[in-house]
Amino acid sequence: MGTATTDERALAELKREHGPALLHFLLGLTCGDRQRAEDLLQETLVRAWQHPEAFAAPYESMRPWLFTVARRLAIDARRSRLARPTEIGVAVLAGTPDPADPTDRAVAALDVRAAVRSLSPEHRAVLVQIYFQGRSVAEAARALGIPAGTVKSRSHYALRQLARSLPGYHRAAAAPAVAA
Repeated sequence: MGTATTDERALAELKREHGPALLHFLLGLTCGDRQRAEDLLQETLVRAWQHPEAFAAPYESMRPWLFTVARRLAIDARRSRLARPTEIGVAVLAGTPDPADPTDRAVAALDVRAAVRSLSPEHRAVLVQIYFQGRSVAEAARALGIPAGTVKSRSHYALRQLARSLPGYHRAAAAPAVAA
């Protein structure tokens, strides 16, 4: 291996003199992520090597220049990470059900059937008319021979009962609101 050039010696001296302080600074900017901080330190030193004019200034002026470069690199790296979609680990993917697998849908259908069977016959009849047969409140009222207000009331209480009896129930997955 040949002797180091002046640039290489200056860069090594720069790293020895300012590296620990820069690393500590970058650890703070990366929330303690040592790997990321070390990468940013190396990139900062590469930028110093690419800009030899920074060495021409008095040596004491290198530290503020290096810290400014390091800070800007950390900001750019953070913005770049935020612009990308969040990465998902293998463990999350392994635990995610396959949408093509009908098992989850079948289990959910069984849960819904059991929950609907647990309703009173009056409440169940209203839900069947509105949600399974797609009728409006007025049409369901006529088919069941009860007032529209009673249909609304029974559907409200029936849905509340289903929400309590179905595990993992979410309002976003609920049936559409009953229209008059």
